[in-house]
Amino acid sequence: MKFFRQLIERFTGRPVDWDELEEMLIRADLGVPMSMRILDRLRERSEPLTAETVAGVARAEILAILPKIHPPLHPLPNRPKVILIVGVNGTGKTTSTAKLAHHLKKNRHTVLLAAADTFRAAAIEQLAVWSERTGVEMIRGQYGADPAALCFDAWQSAQKRNIEFLLCDTAGRLHTKNNLMQELQKILRTLARNDPGAPHETWIVVDATTGGNALVQAREFHSVAPLTGVILTKMDGSGKGGSAVAIRHELGIPVRFVGTGEKMDDLAPFDPAEFVNAML
Repeated sequence: MKFFRQLIERFTGRPVDWDELEEMLIRADLGVPMSMRILDRLRERSEPLTAETVAGVARAEILAILPKIHPPLHPLPNRPKVILIVGVNGTGKTTSTAKLAHHLKKNRHTVLLAAADTFRAAAIEQLAVWSERTGVEMIRGQYGADPAALCFDAWQSAQKRNIEFLLCDTAGRLHTKNNLMQELQKILRTLARNDPGAPHETWIVVDATTGGNALVQAREFHSVAPLTGVILTKMDGSGKGGSAVAIRHELGIPVRFVGTGEKMDDLAPFDPAEFVNAML
């Protein structure tokens, strides 16, 4: 249920209770620091609190910390722009990578996919299906192959063919697994051997339905592979989206795209006003 609708139902006909309001904000996955920021702004107001006042202040504070609309992705001169896609299993990472390839192709860019999730044969096949569906070529290796070497070879191929964007779909990995996080660092080092600036973007895919876990995931991945963006998935379901606000507020990482369904076009550039309206 949307935060504003909950607020109306909870406090219609009676004053807003501060303790209940604090609980509601935190349960909206905004994170404790962001929730306290909104409460502090509300305490500065002299008039009695109403549900409409709370929602208005919450909207204004969230919009204040969210990034403005990003310009479209632009290629780099004379070399491929590498976007590394990371995250835990089950967030829609591979699907989001394919949808991003489709989005870029629709905008008349050349794209190459790298199936760097070599731990799961099913992940390679899944990306291959999307590759055929989108008409975007994919570089793949054998099951169990070295993902860093595959990313290296994919960059070489993209460079030779003047491909504008290389999207590397990495294995879903728990942020608590040190060996897998070390492997992610190896991918970063290997890509940098081709281009010291690569990867030029590292985006984490987070599931809007996982709540505060999304912030924990982002924090751990950010410490290993500095993140430059978030793809927020499953906003069409029960996802409240507050975790994206917490990630931006506490880590400074902006949402770049939002996934709203299973179809190829169900990935849209992040729009802060639309996002807040959907959330509140």
